[in-house]
Amino acid sequence: MSTLAVVEEILRETAVPMSVREIVERAGVRLPSKSKTPDTVVARDLSMDIKKKGETSIFIRTSPGRYTLRALATAATPASVTLPASEVARTVSAAPTAAPGTSGTTSMSALPQRKPAVAATTTPRARTDSEATGGGLVS
Repeated sequence: MSTLAVVEEILRETAVPMSVREIVERAGVRLPSKSKTPDTVVARDLSMDIKKKGETSIFIRTSPGRYTLRALATAATPASVTLPASEVARTVSAAPTAAPGTSGTTSMSALPQRKPAVAATTTPRARTDSEATGGGLVS
């Protein structure tokens, strides 16, 4: 059984996005790789599958280092949500409206003003002999 087949089986069992470490821990001896770093093998195989197959890959990265099955991800987030007409009307009527003749944006003068930056004070330091004569090598 390939690494990706084992990962697919584990993700189907859990049905939630998992980190590579969690996948490796659940897989245990089922992983075909005897690598000292199975995390990197699983991460590489998942990344390469997603990169090569794109939208046709059965895997999807939900966040850095976390993966799930594409079918589970699309089932969890519906493409569109249809609200009843009464909900749409209530949502639209509750939205704040701008005063007549304004665009609804906040003007810059209405924003809180920042304090001006305080100039850094430097204390003059005494010059050394080498600075006074231009530095350089002394012969």
